[in-house]
Order: sequence, then structure tokens, then C-alpha cells
Amino acid sequence: MKLVFQTLLCGVLISTSVVAAQAQDSRIQTASLDHLASKASQSLDVNMDERLIKLAAAVFSDDGDEKKVKQLLVGIKGIYVKHFEFENDGQYAAADVESIRTQLRSPSWSRLANFTSKKDGNLEVYLLMTGEKVGGLAVLSTNDRELTVVNIVGSVDLEKLAQLEGQFGVPELGIEPGKAKPKKEQ
Repeated sequence: MKLVFQTLLCGVLISTSVVAAQAQDSRIQTASLDHLASKASQSLDVNMDERLIKLAAAVFSDDGDEKKVKQLLVGIKGIYVKHFEFENDGQYAAADVESIRTQLRSPSWSRLANFTSKKDGNLEVYLLMTGEKVGGLAVLSTNDRELTVVNIVGSVDLEKLAQLEGQFGVPELGIEPGKAKPKKEQ
């Protein structure tokens, strides 16, 4: 009986360690960007851990679009955003962006989308897969005067996220195959 208990305890500890490691793997380290706040004309730093997300989810009702947002937050362990706007070009270095991209090159992360525009800059979307499930999402957006890193840690339901594209500040990411995107007027 003691051996069975020890075996079960070991299994629980290993499972807990694996889940914690997966959550840690999906958290992008952005402290290397903190020095940019003093150069930026505007900056935003969002750090919502699981406790704060549950508190925020409680505010949404169970009706309409708010219900969709509430359902999307189920399984999310953290939402982290760093955003910097600069008055002049060249206020951040390529090394700043590379510190984020290096983390996203790990075998766990897969690039889902890469949009490049000479006028609008670059937008990259990455997914962290844990088996067949999405365990994290990262968005890296850069242009001459802005740098943004968005990191969602935890289970991300892409179908639910796709339903929110273009609403509540969620950009059109093109994550739902076959979803028709409105053509932009020229």
C-alpha cells in the first residue's frame, strides 16, 4: 500500500511539474524590452495572471458577445502585453526584437502567420502546441515607430478566438481557415 501511495504521489508531482513547465515555456520573457519605456512616447505593460483573469471573467455576463469573451478566457493562465510607440524611427534595435524571436524559435513554437509590409511593418503570429492542443499564443508586431508583443499563456481555443476577430480590439489574424476576410478599399 505504501508503494502504491508513493507511486501515485510521484505521478502527481511529475504531472504538476510537466504542466508548470509547459505554462512556463509558453510565457515569453519580455524584461529585455523594459529599457524602451524611457524612449517611448507611449508604452503599455499588461500582466494578467490566472487570478486576475478569473476576476475579469466574472465581470462579463452570460449573454451575447460577453459570453464569448468569458468562454474564451476559460483555460487562459496569463495575458501579457508590451507595447511601445515612439516619436521617431530607430528608437529600438533589431536586437530587441531578436530577443523575442529567439524564444519563439524553440521547437515548441510554430509560426502560424507572417505578414510583411513596407508601409505597415511586420506581424507574426505563433502558437505553442502541447500535443494536439494550443498551449499558448504569441503575436509580435513591429514597424518603424511601434513594437508590440502579446503573449497568451494557457489553452487557447482558436475557434472561439476566431469568432472575436475584429471585435474587442482583437485584430484580424486569419486564424480560421476558410473564413472570408473583407477586402480593404484602396
